[in-house]
Amino acid sequence: MNQPGIRRRRATDLDGCVAALALVHEADRYPLNWPADPHRWLREPRPARAWVAVDADGAVVGHVAVHRLPDRADGPLARPTAEVARLFVAPGARGLALGSALLARARRWASKRGTDLVLDVADGDAAAVALYERTGWRCTGTSTAPWTAPDGSPVSLRHYASPAGHQRRSPSSLC
Repeated sequence: MNQPGIRRRRATDLDGCVAALALVHEADRYPLNWPADPHRWLREPRPARAWVAVDADGAVVGHVAVHRLPDRADGPLARPTAEVARLFVAPGARGLALGSALLARARRWASKRGTDLVLDVADGDAAAVALYERTGWRCTGTSTAPWTAPDGSPVSLRHYASPAGHQRRSPSSLC
């Protein structure tokens, strides 16, 4: 496979994004809970920006979004902050460093805007944890998700800050 290109997501990409996401869910159980409306899940909360990786045939093989975070209840953040969300790469396009490339694209966007990036990942998602740590993200703590796994059990989350970011969370315990 030739190296896919990364571009800003278009509304017309959503069907392709859902198709790729279904393959990822089947292979990796991401998202842990399949959304009732995956098109809506990809669109909400309204992303500040979203990108797709597309192959030579125009098929979506990867996705990432950034969502602006509101100021915390205990006061504004030192800098604007956005959350990396909905990052996935279709199984057939793995091994091409697309996860790293999509993260780098989000970081360039944030850097141009003076925005820090954070993200959350389920503690059991070893491949995602490895990607974030390999690309310099810093684990700032853990917590229990406000949602549960399909079997109703609690989900432990790891919180990360981008390599250029500052610690913005009060972690319940460091990773």
